[in-house]
Amino acid sequence: MEQSLYDICHQYDIRFKKSLGQNLLLDDNINRIMVDAAELTPETDVIEVGAGLGALTSRLYKQARRVLAVEIDRAFMPVLEDRFGEIENIHLFRGDILNHSLPKLLDEYIPGATKLAMVSNLPYYITTPILFHFWGAPIFFSHMVVMVQEEVGERMVAAVDSADYGVLALAARLHSEVDIVHRVPRTCFKPEPKVDSCIVRLRNRQTPLFPDLDIKFLTRVIRAAFAQRRKTLRNTLTRTGEFGAPKEAVLEAFEATGIDPGRRPQTLTLEEFASMAREIRARI
Repeated sequence: MEQSLYDICHQYDIRFKKSLGQNLLLDDNINRIMVDAAELTPETDVIEVGAGLGALTSRLYKQARRVLAVEIDRAFMPVLEDRFGEIENIHLFRGDILNHSLPKLLDEYIPGATKLAMVSNLPYYITTPILFHFWGAPIFFSHMVVMVQEEVGERMVAAVDSADYGVLALAARLHSEVDIVHRVPRTCFKPEPKVDSCIVRLRNRQTPLFPDLDIKFLTRVIRAAFAQRRKTLRNTLTRTGEFGAPKEAVLEAFEATGIDPGRRPQTLTLEEFASMAREIRARI
C-alpha cells in the first residue's frame, strides 16, 4: 500500500514554506482531473514545475512517455528520489525553472521530445512569470494545464472591458485556447490558503494568430498600454519607450487603424492591439 502524503511528510520531516507558496493538496482527484485535461498520449513528454511530494508526478508518468519533474526546494528532493529514482521514465531536476533554458533542460533530460505538455500545480507567487517563460520558449507545448490561484485563472479568461481584462488575458488568448476546467476550494489544501484555486487548460496554438507580426513586439505594445490602465491609449503609448516607437509613429498608427486614442486599453480586443502593433512597427 502506497504511503499517504501525511506519512511522507512525517517521515521526511517536511515543513511547507509559505515563501514558496507550498501547500499539501489533500484531494488526489484533483490530480486526476489535471492529468485528464492534458490529454496525454504515450508519445507525450511532460514537464512538471513544482513537483513537491510527487502526488501529480505519480499520475503523470503512468500516461506520459517521460516526465521531467522540476522542484526548487531541496527539502523535497529526498522524497522524489526515493519515490521515483528507479522509475525509468521519470527524470528529476532541482532548480528554479525561470533560471534555466527550456531547450537545454529538454536536451539534457528528455532528448528527442516531439510532443510536449506542461502540467503543474504552480506556486502562486510565480505563476505569471512561469507562463510567460513557457510561452516565450522556442519550443511548442501542445497543452499547458496548471492549477493557479482562482483570481489568476479569472484574469486568464477575462472578457474585453471587464475588471480582470489585461495583459494576462491577452497573452493567454494570443498563445492559446484557454478555459477553466475545475474549481478547487481552499479546503482541499493543508495548510489552508486564504484563496481558492482553479485548474486552467491552455491548448497552445501551433499556427500563430498573426503570422505577419512579431509576437514579442505585440506583447511589448500590450504591456505598454496597460502600464497605467486608467489612462488613455494616447497617454500610455506615446509616453513610453518600452517598445521603441516615436510619438509620431504611434499617432499615425491611431489614424491608420481608426482606433480612438482616447480609449482605455481594457476596451481593445486582441485584434485591435494587433492592428496597432502592425501599423506602429511599419513606421519604425
